[in-house]
Amino acid sequence: MEAVRVISITTIKAPSHNNFNSAQKIDLTPWDLQFLQLKCNQRGLLFRNPITEKHTASQIQHLQHSLSSTLAFFPPLAGRLAILQHHDNTVSCHIVCDNAGVLFVHAVAPNTTVSDILEPKYVPPVVRSFFPFNGVKNYEGTSQPLLAVQVTELVDGIFIGFAINHAVADGKSFWHFVNSWAEITRGSSKISKLPALERCFLDGVDRSILFLFTKEEEKQHSPNLEPQTPRGFHFTKEKIAELKSRANAEANTDKISSLQALLTLLWHIVTRCKRVDPQEEVCYGLMIGVGPRMVPPLAEDYFGNSVMVGVVTKKAGELLEGGLGKGALEMNKMISLHTHEKIKKHYEGWVRTPLLYTPQSSTSVAANKSLAVGSSPRFNIYGNDFGWGKPVAVQIALAERLFCLLALKKVLLTLKCSFPMRFWRKWEMTLSSWMPFPTSVGTRQREMIVHVA
Repeated sequence: MEAVRVISITTIKAPSHNNFNSAQKIDLTPWDLQFLQLKCNQRGLLFRNPITEKHTASQIQHLQHSLSSTLAFFPPLAGRLAILQHHDNTVSCHIVCDNAGVLFVHAVAPNTTVSDILEPKYVPPVVRSFFPFNGVKNYEGTSQPLLAVQVTELVDGIFIGFAINHAVADGKSFWHFVNSWAEITRGSSKISKLPALERCFLDGVDRSILFLFTKEEEKQHSPNLEPQTPRGFHFTKEKIAELKSRANAEANTDKISSLQALLTLLWHIVTRCKRVDPQEEVCYGLMIGVGPRMVPPLAEDYFGNSVMVGVVTKKAGELLEGGLGKGALEMNKMISLHTHEKIKKHYEGWVRTPLLYTPQSSTSVAANKSLAVGSSPRFNIYGNDFGWGKPVAVQIALAERLFCLLALKKVLLTLKCSFPMRFWRKWEMTLSSWMPFPTSVGTRQREMIVHVA
């Protein structure tokens, strides 16, 4: 019997009374265009017992209806990308808000329970089939929906898998949409936070930014990367506070944040597990929100991408010998350097010399030799209540990159990491003799604390 069976595939559009007769055009900024060649972002929420078999049809219909209502507030997500060729072999890209619709998949996994997902040390492979658009690139948004949703019924729960085009929205905007959809599904007629749809274009920058792009060339360069296996961990706030205190004490400062201390701990562990040569440089890619750093700041609910990639680079030996403090302080300094002037200079420089991130790029957040962190504890991920209660877990698809996702749940911080299985074997061997670490995010391990010895 198949692990997942598709029941129906539907295109959901905003209500017809909305004015889509003259399709709105939204030009993309450098912050959007930089992700065009990467794969779409995939996130998932796991719920317990939300739908009884008796009411499945009506609940699915209700989700579709509320999704349609929510799209009225987020017209870019119901549109498509347009990539226009220009006479000098360059292209420009924008969103056509034509209400072409989003993909809605209803599926069932008749043999999978919530505990089958929560209890194992590693996220089981079946979870990948709970996500739509596996392998779809952002530039394919010219013909593919910019948002896809898959609702998969489990034996005793439900999984909502999302795939969103990263050239259209970053994590902050994506979760704003999901929060709004949950709000409408619970019965609200409007959303509490309207998205600000006007994109940020600096003075003197043409809205139709020209850049070189060839789809065939990108496909030829697709790397043959090793499959990744996701795994999750929980950290208590008390232990994160210990990490912060330790990092600041080692660096003789009070500037290092809790998140910077935790990310540096992860950087240490990964570097140690990979047995990197002490003289080899190791990189850490962080998504830095530019909105509040701009002068004036971007709108709080700016919809689109308002992030740039910041990279910390150190020699492996220096990182490991410097304790948590040295690496965390370097991370803090790198982030602090992202002032309005630096962001403006980077933006204008990108317009002059466009650079699209690719999976094989040495500076890409998806590069195989880099460690990349996405998401933020500030996103309201675990607050998404569709009327069945809040999710018990957040998941990422099986990525083809070294990737970590952060989410805050009450007094615990969830960290989801995706690495090759051979790496996880090294992880077990290394940490067994170096540092106790929580083994999973399964229900029995949820209160496990992280020792900082």
